[in-house]
Amino acid sequence: MSSLEWSNNKVKEAWQTACAQLELELSHGVYYTWILPNPLTDVVVCEGRVVATINSPSGFHSTNLRSKLGVHLQRVLSSVIGKPVEINYQIGSPSARKQKQSQSADSSSSSSSNSNNNNNKSMPTVSSARNHTQSPRANDLFSQASIESVEKNQVITRAKNIGLRHDYTFETFAVSSSNEMAHAAATAVSKNPGETYNPLFLYGGVGVGKTHLMHAIGHNILLHQPTAKVIYSTGEEFTNQIVNAIRTKSTINFKERYRTADILLLDDVQFIAGKNSVQEEFFHTFNALTKNNKQIVLTSDRPPHEILLLENRLRSRLEAGLMIDIQQPSFELRTAILLIKSKAANIPIEIEMAKMIAARVDSARKIGGILNSLKSAIELKGQELTMELIEQTLMTEADQKRPKIKTNIQGVIKTVSDHYHLKQQAVKGKSRKKKLTMARHVAMYICKEDLREPYAEIGRWFSGRDHSTVLHAYHKIQEIINEDDSLAQEVSAIRMSLSGM
Repeated sequence: MSSLEWSNNKVKEAWQTACAQLELELSHGVYYTWILPNPLTDVVVCEGRVVATINSPSGFHSTNLRSKLGVHLQRVLSSVIGKPVEINYQIGSPSARKQKQSQSADSSSSSSSNSNNNNNKSMPTVSSARNHTQSPRANDLFSQASIESVEKNQVITRAKNIGLRHDYTFETFAVSSSNEMAHAAATAVSKNPGETYNPLFLYGGVGVGKTHLMHAIGHNILLHQPTAKVIYSTGEEFTNQIVNAIRTKSTINFKERYRTADILLLDDVQFIAGKNSVQEEFFHTFNALTKNNKQIVLTSDRPPHEILLLENRLRSRLEAGLMIDIQQPSFELRTAILLIKSKAANIPIEIEMAKMIAARVDSARKIGGILNSLKSAIELKGQELTMELIEQTLMTEADQKRPKIKTNIQGVIKTVSDHYHLKQQAVKGKSRKKKLTMARHVAMYICKEDLREPYAEIGRWFSGRDHSTVLHAYHKIQEIINEDDSLAQEVSAIRMSLSGM
């Protein structure tokens, strides 16, 4: 069977012609991502059949090229060459492959020579030699599992390009009574975007999971609708883009991008309040998307009616959908979040350690910071994960995050007394009324925890109590804070007052 292999120059010329046509027919991103990295390396004509070899840098590129652009590529090459073309997909650098084949041939020759000299070794079979020197081929990569893997990788890449965090998914979101309604609504929206709860408005304090749910919605939509046009932006980024579009006279491009979206995810929408031109553009974008049943998901640190300087017409639209208040996570939820995050970070944390951390932090975001500090200590400093390391990390984080208190024991007593609407002498006295005792113990706790005063010195300010009484008060308040969010918030409020003194 006779065959004719094209010269390198002829192959190069044909590929350049094909690329010129492909660049016109495909989008800029598709052309530069999938066509340029996959050059035509060989063309062989054998009894009227034309076989063109496309070389790819990886199995991922080869698989995606064949499954997504194979028919298109075959049509263009057939047009350029003038005959129907069959495409052979290969992986790896042609020069490296030829060098490897040459080395394998030398090795095989050497083995053959040794075999003849020894005359007691069996010759390698032709099939085994071929298997050893044969370059990787893409034909075996097109199983259903491989195609699904490629599609999943494409979704991950798209999500990353959009700006979605890979770890913010429904699978990594811990659900409890404080956020179960928000989770249910977000799941429903991700399954039927534009049809249920539009817009969806999630609001709450820092670290309650608003952004996590928003990103999870984006991930789930892309998983089921890979071609959906999803846009994720923060209120600040949205503002900056409008300002830049006005400055560069490219507002048409900005409007085209946002108003043709299938899904708009806008984080921290409160940032646009008070900015008239930004609110104007968002108002029209909002109307354009909802008119076409496109999904809008918004987050904020407060409900629309509490966002100052927000236009009434915009406020009414934000309130027209489903608004959900996400509360601060409970102790149990914080523990669950910590266990999920520690597993993802490959930190072998025990349940008692998790409870210890959850009792001392009040948001998922802070939990992430603690885990990062622990991982750094374990991996970079070679420390062992122990209760002592956790305690040290928690104290370090608390010192960094806690408001700096520049006062003395008397200042603490005064602030605590004012907070509970009590007289200072009563707080320092010996009365055992429940309200007085609680205020007294809180004051002792802050004097020890924040001022680092000796137990004996603290006791002297409270009618000469001994150090064991103060120690008992300190541990009692610490234990209650670990289980009672309301007291933790009261102590935090007192600290904020003291930091301003």
